[in-house]
Amino acid sequence: ALQLPDGQDLPLPPVILGELGKDPQNPTVCFYGHVDVQPAKKEDGWKTDPYTLTEINGNLHGRGATDNKGPVLAWINAVETFRALKLAMPVNFKFVIEGMEEAGSLGLEKLLEEEKQRFFSDVDYIVISDNLWLSNKKPALTYGSRGNACFFVEVK
Repeated sequence: ALQLPDGQDLPLPPVILGELGKDPQNPTVCFYGHVDVQPAKKEDGWKTDPYTLTEINGNLHGRGATDNKGPVLAWINAVETFRALKLAMPVNFKFVIEGMEEAGSLGLEKLLEEEKQRFFSDVDYIVISDNLWLSNKKPALTYGSRGNACFFVEVK
């Protein structure tokens, strides 16, 4: 819980932990993302509600679509595609999806510590997929933002 200045305790939103696959021959990749957005006060200049897709002058606006709801959904869609095509999963998937990143990931460190010997015990790789599109014209699939990893991805 988060304690407000007036002493009131505010419960934190749950962190979603998900997994698919437990093949010991496959590496386990943990994908991190978040679904919260910057504070949504319209008086601060925001034009749309954070959880309502809004059409403005023929364009669709979705608050947090690139940071970070879109990247979260891209990884989930990748899993869905493998399953729909009945392809063998190349890795075991784990997901960590939180709702407090924009406020400093309150509660996440405690959860990671609590789960390191359980949920995270078999994780081989972590993909932190939290970034934005670098262009208004070209979509981007962010595949890393920490450490050094170089590879090429071709999407058709």
